[in-house]
Amino acid sequence: MKKYFSILAIIVLLGFVGIWSIVSGGYDNQNKIILFLKELIPNKIAKKVRDTIFIIPNLKEQNRVYKLQVTKYEQGYNGNLFEEISTKSQEKKYSYNLKKFFLPFKRLDIRLGWQAEENSKRAHYLDIINENVLVMSGLGETIYFKKENILSEKLNQNKIENNIEKILSTKNSKLLGIRDLLYDANFIYISLIEMGKKGATMNIYRAKSNFDYLKFELFFETQEFTEKYSLQTGGRLEKFKDDKILLSIGFLGKYDQAQKENNLAGKIISIDKNSREFDLISKGHRNPQGLFYLAEDNLIINTEHGPKGGDEINLNFLSENEIKNYGWPISSYGEPYPQLKELFKEKGYLKTSHKENNFEEPIKYFVPSIGISELIHIKESPQKNLSRRIFASSLRASSIYIIEINDKYDKVINMDRVFIPNNRIRDLKYDSESKNFIAILENIPAIAVIKIN
Repeated sequence: MKKYFSILAIIVLLGFVGIWSIVSGGYDNQNKIILFLKELIPNKIAKKVRDTIFIIPNLKEQNRVYKLQVTKYEQGYNGNLFEEISTKSQEKKYSYNLKKFFLPFKRLDIRLGWQAEENSKRAHYLDIINENVLVMSGLGETIYFKKENILSEKLNQNKIENNIEKILSTKNSKLLGIRDLLYDANFIYISLIEMGKKGATMNIYRAKSNFDYLKFELFFETQEFTEKYSLQTGGRLEKFKDDKILLSIGFLGKYDQAQKENNLAGKIISIDKNSREFDLISKGHRNPQGLFYLAEDNLIINTEHGPKGGDEINLNFLSENEIKNYGWPISSYGEPYPQLKELFKEKGYLKTSHKENNFEEPIKYFVPSIGISELIHIKESPQKNLSRRIFASSLRASSIYIIEINDKYDKVINMDRVFIPNNRIRDLKYDSESKNFIAILENIPAIAVIKIN
């Protein structure tokens, strides 16, 4: 009898922990048991349970977060180290050391909801410029610190003034959020969403690299407008060949445009840095969040968000005069959100197979979604267990996925995961000199320095 009571107590305890994880928002989004329980508990009920039955642990969690925020603001631009751990990846194939340093920017507000326009201004980006690391907030605030400081107890961040607000005000536009940051050939490029007379649009601005003041000028206009802020904007920037850069553009909720070539919705394009003319590289994208160009193989790798499930990693081996088509919205391994089911059924969207519909198949897709974001590809490394790997950061799954691919780039050999709980990972860079990954964690926010072995 005692045995049965013990089993029952364990089940109740596990259920209690699972329900608290769900209502607090602190669960692993890839845990199948937790996801099953989440499907059974509607969001409204979860919030009610959190604010009543779990009111004490919820208040304790809020207090912990508030204390961390107070500490962050009190330390100013020190960029203090506030946490360091060493542990193993999910499949125990890799060991890693993780260090977290404060960023003096606004944190993502989960309680506003992931669709909130305000959170568009709380997505932050970084790039490595020689011996410095440049970071820009979603509001356009800019700081930098010496790269060598990632090995110390504080980053010693320095603020850089810029003219983003001024240049937008001269156009009678307002900033809705920075979308990416790229350093290339002594210029700093930023993609941003701005709201003007014609609606919301994404444009690129650039400034000569200067650690005292960044004077941006308009570089490229997409000429794609939406009446209000759209989540599906893309906006990732990447270095490219022939004195060009790459830009990803989401489909912007324009279902009938992603397959057409007379617009930029749902496209990846290259832009000449001198003439500022563009070429269409690929189409049929939903919301491309990561871009990487591997020059030696003339290969573009991109990541993109699916609808409900179906996040993708896509490969594009470039060839003359061929515009690759990745299928959206006709093909996807995801499902429509409930409010869009009738539209998708009527239009015949979301056929699962890409190949059978003459589209490019992703080399990897994720169901459920991981909220995939930036990616790094390391082809060859002195650390052999990092070679021929794609490292993909994620928002929803709070992880960096380590994906090993074969020599022909047509098969995933295995996959592992560095899980950083309760931390949406927005941006990711790799410093080949120190062999460290440098990432941005949105929830605090923080600079994360990750050494994977």
